[in-house]
Amino acid sequence: MSRAALSGFIRGRLGKQVCLLALTVIVLGSQNAAAQDTRSLTSDMVGQWELSTAGRDKTCVVTLKNETSPQGLKLELEKGCSEALPFTKAIAAWSVKGLDIVRLQDVRGESVIDVTEVESGIFEGRREGEGIYLLQNLAAARALSKSTDQLIGDWAMMRESGKSICGLTLTNTETSPENFAVFLKPRCDPLVAGFAPTTWRIERGELLLRSAKGEIWRFEADDNAQWRRVPDSADPLILMRQ
Repeated sequence: MSRAALSGFIRGRLGKQVCLLALTVIVLGSQNAAAQDTRSLTSDMVGQWELSTAGRDKTCVVTLKNETSPQGLKLELEKGCSEALPFTKAIAAWSVKGLDIVRLQDVRGESVIDVTEVESGIFEGRREGEGIYLLQNLAAARALSKSTDQLIGDWAMMRESGKSICGLTLTNTETSPENFAVFLKPRCDPLVAGFAPTTWRIERGELLLRSAKGEIWRFEADDNAQWRRVPDSADPLILMRQ
């Protein structure tokens, strides 16, 4: 073999080795990242959670622990869970599968229900033939329920000057999970009448009004126990309890 041919052969071999080394580094890096994500999700999930139907008419408190057992990670179900949600009788442990799946599993490690995060701190899963179930942080779920109950009733939408431009009623009539009906009273300002909100909800501390077209107005509570539309403007809208 000539010197030139030998040099080319060596370069080719070295190039393949470099490529294989780079591929190995990428694969190992991906595996390490996946392992870190799994450990992070496991750590984030430790604590108390509310498992419920989509409408939250039936609920069960689940305490997820970071302690191992032969079945998986340990958990505790609140007394009465099996009556509210019969399928919870089969739940013996929990685990994290893949990058974003939280599994509530039976003694064999088989899934009773798998849930994935759909919003910050809110996980959703389906049981065939039964429907959708939610798993959400217990404190946040109870705060949401409390806030919703406190807001039901009559409100006035006002300019900052104090001029009332519309009356509306927030109801507890659920139109879809966590969304409730809102009704406008007669003689509303064209701005509000044109928006024509049909539902309301509390989301991450904000009060949201949503129209049939999907348009959303957001309000934040201010220091005067009122709700102020955000983002702010030169002539803001304020919701005040009547």
